[in-house]
Amino acid sequence: MKITDAYVIVCSPGRNFVTLKIVTDEGVYGIGDATLNGREKAVVSYLEDYLVPALIGKDPAQIEDIWQFFYRGAYWRRGPVGMTALAAVDMALWDIKGKVAGLPLYQLLGGRSRDRIMTYTHANGSDLAATLEAVGEAIDQGYQAVRVQSGIPGMASTYGVAKDGKKYEPADAALPSEAVWSTEKYLNFVPHLFSEVRRQYGEEIHLLHDVHHRLTPIEAARLGKELEPYHLFWMEDAVPAENQQGFELIRQHTTTPLAVGEVFNSIHDCKDLILNQSIDYIRSTLVHAGGITQMRRIADLAALYHIRTGFHGATDLSPVCMGAALHFDYWVPNFGIQEHMPHSELMESVFSFDYQFERGFFTPGEAPGHGVDIDEKLAAKYPYKRAALPVNRLEDGTLWHW
Repeated sequence: MKITDAYVIVCSPGRNFVTLKIVTDEGVYGIGDATLNGREKAVVSYLEDYLVPALIGKDPAQIEDIWQFFYRGAYWRRGPVGMTALAAVDMALWDIKGKVAGLPLYQLLGGRSRDRIMTYTHANGSDLAATLEAVGEAIDQGYQAVRVQSGIPGMASTYGVAKDGKKYEPADAALPSEAVWSTEKYLNFVPHLFSEVRRQYGEEIHLLHDVHHRLTPIEAARLGKELEPYHLFWMEDAVPAENQQGFELIRQHTTTPLAVGEVFNSIHDCKDLILNQSIDYIRSTLVHAGGITQMRRIADLAALYHIRTGFHGATDLSPVCMGAALHFDYWVPNFGIQEHMPHSELMESVFSFDYQFERGFFTPGEAPGHGVDIDEKLAAKYPYKRAALPVNRLEDGTLWHW
């Protein structure tokens, strides 16, 4: 079997998705997610100009060799653009291998390690009352784990909270919109938020919170310590992780579990965090961390240090990535939880998928490969729309972490 064609499909059914399709001379094809939120066209170029031409004529069964060819063979390694493109190739090749074998992806990885996959959803509100109501709605829907984000008193907007009752999509304008951030207002409010959530809904529900890289290590240490009475499942992305040692300082001051990794692109981004046991959950995604081939290595390394997976699962990952991630979740021994930010009906209309969701839990399905396909004709009706992620400034105008 040889690869005879590979091409990129870009569509925007409510938000931008980039999909790679790899076709073989035997008519078997596979698809992979190549979506990089706010930088989609850069990945398209990387695929079309560099990876796709080199794929033609290769044996799609040689997944490991192809992965190494594109990783080691690129003098300029790693980075979000290159690793997202490589992940799309890898995901599509695993899809082909599953179809050829007649097996779902999780069986190729070694079979399932659990009966179902626990997910967490987002409960967001413009203020405390609206957030508490959203938490209650999530519990009523059957979720056992809820990520809680709220508008902050004295701030016009904050991460994770939609405006005007719409579904939250952070890439909200053709050029980056600007928001104002106050660490002081945030730190003063969040412990009160979780105190009220626990008071109203008790101890049984798992609670999560995303800081979104906005604190310094000592500020994150303070927040983690103040949240300890509320027993969070995790505190996510407490600080920018380019300096992996920052998490060691946080760890010295709090027992609140720590999660990080959705912006990581390789095992090197989290190696020290894992070896030093500075985190409890690794959130790297298949689409941004080099695909299934590298994510297996990250998960195996993490397992040695009691660190579990907690895949990013926002809507900037297409149903293709979600399908592949669920197969990975089904298999991986050190699974923790899977994020679930539901795709809209419009988004899902462009894709067909085999996975099932019911009251807070996923199962990946039994179709060969990862079980997700794309309707190219329908996708063509939703052309690309430039959309950028926002930026943050402090109240004095200093550019800050979004």
